[in-house]
Amino acid sequence: MDAIEWIDPFEGFVYRDETMMVDADEHARALTACGIDPSLFGDKADPSFFIAEAIQAGVRSGITSDGNVNMVQSLVQRRPVELGETLRIHGRITAVQEVARGWTVDTDVSFEGADGVHAISAKRRTLKPDPDKVGAAKGGAGERPPPVVEDPLALEVIGEHTLTPAMVTAYRSDGNRIHFDPVAAQEAGFQAPIIGGGMGVHYLMAAIWGRGEPAEFDLDIYFRRPVFWDDAVTVRVDGARDGNWRAICLTKGEAKGEKVVTEARINTIA
Repeated sequence: MDAIEWIDPFEGFVYRDETMMVDADEHARALTACGIDPSLFGDKADPSFFIAEAIQAGVRSGITSDGNVNMVQSLVQRRPVELGETLRIHGRITAVQEVARGWTVDTDVSFEGADGVHAISAKRRTLKPDPDKVGAAKGGAGERPPPVVEDPLALEVIGEHTLTPAMVTAYRSDGNRIHFDPVAAQEAGFQAPIIGGGMGVHYLMAAIWGRGEPAEFDLDIYFRRPVFWDDAVTVRVDGARDGNWRAICLTKGEAKGEKVVTEARINTIA
């Protein structure tokens, strides 16, 4: 790829026109790095991959991801995507807002099949930190959406995963350095490297796929707390007992109890 000329994000910026596919070998490699059996998804792509693909589409258009932190992610599947299927990317920046810790950047990226239908849509809000404002007061990333899960201990446990630095580095050791470089993570205000938001969503998606391949779904995902590269996380579901899944989350234990780190409101699933 030619050298990229970085630009400051601005509202209305449109990504360059391009195509992509989820390579079967890379799909298997990345899921295996997470400790997830790739055969769970058969010949379909885990939709979590499109979170990173949307970010990389912005990078190739000149919007750096280095140091940025996922805050909110909408992920909609209108139909499953085949591994190796060619998709056209449409992306743009819909808003940029200054906050105490830097800027929030809203993006809207969709992946369209040969039929002209958007198979996957991925809207996202990211915090772009200002290095001079590291350590800003709590709430420095703007208005915080209300929690989806009020009491994580009331939800049924359906999975557990223990991360290691080797796993996190193997998942993706390029791009945003806060995910694999301790110095970069500390410069961004974190005690250690944190996993990418998409990596955490793989664990939620594997649980969803475990109940049967969904034809479509609509999720609102919130990244509440950082997951460090040596954390242990638990997958919990609201509605597992009655089969009507309403929310799914990752939690981790802390000194003050079990806390939600990533959570998703399940608007629809079929």
